Amino acid sequence: MRSGVWRFRELVLQATDEEIVTHPEGNTPLLSRSAVANYAGVEELLLKHEGHNPTGSFKDRGMTVAITQALRVGARAVACASTGNTSSSLSAYAAQAGIPAYVFVPEGQVSRGKLAQTLAYGARMIRVKGDFDECLRVARDVSARLGVYLVNSLNPFRIEGQKTIVFELLQQLDWNTPDVIALPAGNLGNTSAFGKALVEAHALGLIDRIPRLLAVQAQGASPFAQGFAEHFSRRVHVQAETRATAIRIGNPASWDRAVRAIRDTNGTVVAVSDEEILEAKRVIDRCGVGCEPASAASVAGVRKLMRSGEVDGSERFVAVLTGHVLKDPDAGDTPDDATPALSAEAALHLVARDLER
Repeated sequence: MRSGVWRFRELVLQATDEEIVTHPEGNTPLLSRSAVANYAGVEELLLKHEGHNPTGSFKDRGMTVAITQALRVGARAVACASTGNTSSSLSAYAAQAGIPAYVFVPEGQVSRGKLAQTLAYGARMIRVKGDFDECLRVARDVSARLGVYLVNSLNPFRIEGQKTIVFELLQQLDWNTPDVIALPAGNLGNTSAFGKALVEAHALGLIDRIPRLLAVQAQGASPFAQGFAEHFSRRVHVQAETRATAIRIGNPASWDRAVRAIRDTNGTVVAVSDEEILEAKRVIDRCGVGCEPASAASVAGVRKLMRSGEVDGSERFVAVLTGHVLKDPDAGDTPDDATPALSAEAALHLVARDLER
């Protein structure tokens, strides 16, 4: 099977080929770009680009497992709350499996690219007045009252699929463990999955040590970072606001599991500003890699730790990019519609002037 998730089925879910709903997903590249490493201030920084999954984000890794399990238990329908990527993934995999799908999205807070995917795949999209946290409350209520199968990261099968990001990057490194794995942190499903994967890989003898996790949040949506600063003495809720819409979550559902992941990996949690996120995104984009804003938080987080002196620049870093550049087409540099169109001759002269500079 070509799936980069089901290649690790013994560590994910024991399912037969006939049961599995796969696109296929996984097998995403581990990229090296010196300009990104230089920007972060480190000698080696590799980019694990999950935007190369079928629907353009890491969510496909968990969704293949969750939808496979939904079929196994005879689910009548599936549902999720989403800032966009989960709804896109759920819609695609539910369509493939032939299961009705319902997605709850916060009104006016999801990018057009993600909404277009969700609608194209045929899910029933329901806009909710409120933020993601309110959408999740509604989705959980629908699941409890109507018996609809919920596939948010609360679903343990989602976490099992997302573990394969770590297994795959370790395999790509010939099981030579990096020092730090940085990732964006919103609802904390990936943080939980990464910690679980690293502990399991170490217990199985696949790696000889556990790298540190660096979970990175946007300052306007940083409850987990605030909790980390207080040694996780309490669970923090915030009213989330950030241009990195994929991590605009104020009450992360996977809090407790993520706390365990940070403790198990001797990890750290930081918050970066929207300006830092978008600056890192520009550097990544200019290298021909490209990512959605939330993805760039991982690189911005490495840079912040380097500037604070909390990490050694000679260490080996992997930063996970969670979504494709076209996931949020309104973020970053876009064509200016107010710029007048040029004639063919004027366009020729413009290029000639540029080349002479």
